[in-house]
Amino acid sequence: MSKLRILVTGGSGQVGTELLRNEWTSDVEIVAPTRQEFDLCDFDRLERYVTEGDFAAVVNSGAYTAVDRAEDDVLMAWKINALAPAALAAATKRCGIPIIHVSTDYVFDGAKDGVYVENDPVAPLGVYGASKEAGEQAVRTGNPKHIILRTAWVFGATGSNFVKTMIRLGREKPTLRVVDDQLGSPTAATDIAETLVNVTRQLIDDNSPKTGTFHFVNSGTATWYEFAQEVFQELRRRGEKTPVLEPISSDQYPTRARRPRNSRLSTDKLRRELGTQPREWTAALRQIIGSL
Repeated sequence: MSKLRILVTGGSGQVGTELLRNEWTSDVEIVAPTRQEFDLCDFDRLERYVTEGDFAAVVNSGAYTAVDRAEDDVLMAWKINALAPAALAAATKRCGIPIIHVSTDYVFDGAKDGVYVENDPVAPLGVYGASKEAGEQAVRTGNPKHIILRTAWVFGATGSNFVKTMIRLGREKPTLRVVDDQLGSPTAATDIAETLVNVTRQLIDDNSPKTGTFHFVNSGTATWYEFAQEVFQELRRRGEKTPVLEPISSDQYPTRARRPRNSRLSTDKLRRELGTQPREWTAALRQIIGSL
């Protein structure tokens, strides 16, 4: 029996790496081309690759994620985050296959008091968020058989992320100043990948699968300062010396791009419609630090 070929873009990123490591069923073959083989900015070649690849689904975890650099690298951010998803949506629709697209909390401005639900109005604060929101629209309008999975505050054992940065800086400096007025849900790349595996299978296997936009983050919330506290508490449990942490405001740590003050995403729809139960972010963090 021929295998179900699933194309994964962004295979070298945090989520993409975990998608490749994940234990898919034996009837699945994961195809994760390199950037040289599959250039997200070469739209004609991209569409040919999809239409000629005999794929059962496409999981788009590739993205331009350098939030501050995007403010000056506008064209590249929009090519990768908006136009590439448009090309992928068109190609997958032509092939009659689903597309699963990873998006971000940055489509919101963070001004809401409570948690964000999927149909809240979007209002990105910068180029990265705007380009990702445009990518969502491209997928949403380009292929009705889609799932857009918004996530936030991604960390993992690979790539660049907050946890690895804190560990590195904590070994270099006696005191660290960390922002304490932005709130979100730290989310493990492993858990995002597992959810993507599950929703991909549902889109392939079900005759009437759930489609649309969903939020996935680990349970619980924290500020970046509280996130850092938990990182170093875990390191102390393992016998490491840790720095003194000092909470500061966003104004005391200016960045090129503005960040949402509130990045909390509701996962109620995901739990209800797709049967996914996110675990606590602190449990995910302990596992990741253990693997590091």
